[in-house]
This record gives sequence, C-alpha cells and structure tokens, in this order.
Amino acid sequence: MDLFDVLTMIGGLSLFLFGMNLMGSYLEKAAGSSLKMLLSKLTTRKLMGFLTGMGVTAIIQSSSATTVMVVGFVNSGLLSLKQAINVIMGANVGTTVTAWILSLTGLESGDFFVQLLKPTSFTPVLALIGIVLTMTGKSERKKDIGMILLGFAVLMFGMDTMSDAVSGLKEVPEFRNILVMFSNPILGVIAGAALTGIIQSSSASVGILQALSATGQVTFGAAIPIIMGQNIGTTVTALLSSVGTNKNARRTAVVHLLFNVIGAVVWLIVFYALNGVFRFAFVALPIDQLGIAIVHTVFNLLCTAILFPFTGLLEKLACRIIPDAKTPDQIQILDERLMATPAVAISRCMEVTGSMARISMDAMKTACGVLKHYDDKIAQAIRETEDDVDQYEDMLGTYLVKLSGMDLSLSDSRQTAKMLHLISDFERISDHAVNVLESAEEMENKGLEFSEYARKELDVLISAVGEIMDLALESFLKNDVGLASMVEPLEEVVEALKEQLRTRHILRLQKGECTIELGFVWSDLLTSLERVADHCSNIAGCIIEMSHDSLDVHDYLGSVKAGSPGFLQAYDAYARKYALVE
Repeated sequence: MDLFDVLTMIGGLSLFLFGMNLMGSYLEKAAGSSLKMLLSKLTTRKLMGFLTGMGVTAIIQSSSATTVMVVGFVNSGLLSLKQAINVIMGANVGTTVTAWILSLTGLESGDFFVQLLKPTSFTPVLALIGIVLTMTGKSERKKDIGMILLGFAVLMFGMDTMSDAVSGLKEVPEFRNILVMFSNPILGVIAGAALTGIIQSSSASVGILQALSATGQVTFGAAIPIIMGQNIGTTVTALLSSVGTNKNARRTAVVHLLFNVIGAVVWLIVFYALNGVFRFAFVALPIDQLGIAIVHTVFNLLCTAILFPFTGLLEKLACRIIPDAKTPDQIQILDERLMATPAVAISRCMEVTGSMARISMDAMKTACGVLKHYDDKIAQAIRETEDDVDQYEDMLGTYLVKLSGMDLSLSDSRQTAKMLHLISDFERISDHAVNVLESAEEMENKGLEFSEYARKELDVLISAVGEIMDLALESFLKNDVGLASMVEPLEEVVEALKEQLRTRHILRLQKGECTIELGFVWSDLLTSLERVADHCSNIAGCIIEMSHDSLDVHDYLGSVKAGSPGFLQAYDAYARKYALVE
C-alpha cells in the first residue's frame, strides 16, 4: 500500500462521512411530518416507546440524533425519564439498519440479478436521478429527495473507494498485527469506543469497519469487541448534549451510557466464557460486511433483551449517579437541542405558542370579570400573567428567528413565519387585559359606577369579544380555516357595537345621566375591547392567508370586506345575536 492508496482511502473516508451526513440531514428534513407522527405516539407504554425510538432512528439513520432529541425532550419536560429509556433502547436497534444497507457492497455473485443489488450497479442511476431532481425539480420535496439520493450515492461511492484503497493492507504484516491486537476484548472495546467517540456516529464507525473487512484480515474475534465498543462510543454525543441541562436530562444521557456499557460487559463475559468452553471455530475466520451487520444487529437485540425488563432499575441507577439537587430544576420550555430536528422544534413552538395564546386570552376574560367584581388578588394575577406573556414573546421570538435561519422545508418555513407573525398579536391582547384592569381599578378607587343601561350594553360587547377570542384561538390551535373565516364578520359587528355604544354614551351625557369622568373610562374600555377584536382579526387573517401561501393579511381583509355572500350572511347572524336593546 503506497502513498496514493492512503490518499485514496482518505478521500473515500471523507466522501463516506459527507454522504452519510448529507443523506441524514435531508432524511430528517423530508421526514418532518413522519417524525411528528411517531413522536406524538410516545406514551408510558414500554413497547410503544421502544418502537418509536427504533422507527425514528431508522428514518433519520442516526441513533445519536435520536438520543440528543430525547435529551432535549426530557429537558423541556415533554418526556419523563422512564419514557426516554424505552426510546433510547429502540434507537440502539434502529441504528443497525445502516450497516445492513452498507453490507450490500460486499455482495459477490455472477448472477445478473444479484449484481443489480450491488451499489456499484444501481448507485450511478440513483446519482443521475438525484442530480436531475435537484437541478430541475420545481417542488422542494423533489429537491429534497434528490439530495437524499445524491447523499446515498456519495456514501456508497466513498464506501467502495475506501474498500478498494485498503484492500492492499492484506499484504501488510503490521496491519495484521494491529488487528490481532484488537482481538484482545479490552483493547477492541477501547478502539471501537474511541473511533466512534471521535466521529460521533456509530453508523459511520461500523461502516469504516465494514470497509476494512475488505482486506480479509478482520476476524470475528477482532470485530466483535470493536462493535461492542462502538456502541459505547456513540453515547458521547448524548453526554455532550446533556451539559447544562436539568437533572432528568442528564440522567437520560447516563442511562444511554449505562445501557451500552452494561450490555457490552455482560455479553463480552458471556461470549468469551462460552468461547473458552466450546472454542468457536468462526472466531478466527475473516468477517465480511454482512457478518459485521449481523453481529451489530444481534448484539443490540441481545442488549435490549436482557435490559428491557429492567428499565426501572436503570432509572434508579441513573438517579443514584445524579441525585436530586436541593433546589428544584428549571424546565427549559424551548430547548435548542430540538433544533437538530427542525420539524420537532417547530412542533414544540406551536405547543408553546398555543399556551401563550390561551393564557393571554384568559387574562382578557378575567379582566372583563374584574369590571363587575373587583379583587386585588385577581388584579395582581392579571399583571403577573401579562409579564409571563411578555416572556413568552421574547423567548419564542428569539427561538423562531434562529429556526428561520436554518434549512427548513417549505411547510416548516411557513409555520415559523406564521408564529413569528402571530405572537405579537397574542402579546398585545394581554396588554389590553391590563388596560381593562386599569379602567376597573380607576372605577374602584374613585367610586365610579356605570348605570344599569350602560352595564347591559357593555356586557353585550364583552360577550361578542369573548366569542371572537374563542374563534381566533380555536382556529389557531386547530389551523382551521373555516373557523378563521368566521372571525372577520364578528369583528365588523364589534366595530359597529363600539360606535353604537359611543353614540349612546354621548346621548346619556347630554341628558345628564352620565359624568365626563365616567365617559373617559367608558371610552378607554371601548377602545381596548375593539382593539382585542382587531388582533383576533389579524390572527384569523394570517391563518387564512398562510393556507394560500401568502402573508398579505391586509389584502385578504380588503377582499372579505368587499362583500362575499358568506361574509354578509355571517355578519347578519352576529348582528342579530349581539343586537342592543333599544
């Protein structure tokens, strides 16, 4: 093996790692909706958690990405430690899929159909399809599929290049001596763990071992401890990602480490004890790519088999290693680790934005109630809620801006833009809740009181605003265009009500039935309530426009107010429902 073979091997390794990274990234991007569906099925049931972890890892081709995601979920309070353990076990089995795909490079047969299964036969076709889709595809999905195919083609080409470059090592005595050294189980485990820890991908390190097996010098005796060590090395990514997280997130990373270390130790002892008794003949035989895939899968299945019934003990052991602190942990509502999988991060943002919307609108309804029965404790709670909503807006805004700068799918990009557009409307509703509260406080402090007629009129407006908030909230949470389309007619009714109430107040002033001081409070209340309806209109308009791939809310509102039959019918119904008594 000369210098040029070494350079070729380095080039092949670089292409292999690049192809794996490229394919994995675009698989994550393309599988966004699948990931949401799988992760939404996470329950306390052990089998469901296991299958979810296995499915997600098989889709995105990376157990490291899955475990980092799980650490982020636990840190955000979305998963319990018990649930996370089941997912991690599934991820360890799901990661073996890659080795089976790579084992296709070792197929040897003169049969035409078997030859078609070799990557060297179909990879050029996939590369051609991939480049055509990437360069000419009009939809983003086609371009993503093209990049996945290109990543796979580069991955396989790198694998072949590596295998060809190292084939000369079979004549090098030093290389044979190194592999004999790794037959020592402890050295083999250390070597596998170190390599995987450095490149932070067990799939990639198993692929490198499969490439080296092309030399014919890698025996079963050397490969088995290395593969076990590779499973330990893959825990480095999760351990690094747990730095700075709460105790349960750190425990999740520790469970990942314990699972792989205990599994490796137990099965190393069992295997070498049995080998000492039965002297397995295959241990000294060369292993090929398929054999490595089989060993990798069998080892992970055996680890799961012995530890799956003892998830409770793993949980207790992790809690012993990382005990409870004196002060309770802070749950990080939006964890940046979730950004490794943007579709999941956006799904989490939707949940948090929904929470923000609910507490904002609840604050507004509570403030309207204070107008009838003032209470200092409730007033303080409204102000605290408004502070919470402000924090939600800052947190979500910062997180969403970071997300929008990432390589998102078209649907994820729209979702991000929608939330960025809407969080300010939700925040402003909580501001108006405080404005209504201040009007109630002014009336309480000055001993002011509306007349019976004025109270009844205000109740009608408050009821209309309550319904428009419910419509806007539900349309956002369900992304329901039908509900959103009902908001604008009601907003027009609220606008008309405000003008009617203002006119009636002027008449009462003229008759001496109301004071100027009460008039200022009345005017402030009407303005605050009407502006809440305006923000609900913005929310609904955004939802409708986003469904048509646009964000021009003003154009939408203009077209609606031009007088469509559906709008006029809804407007008439609301006008009758909220008609003032003469």
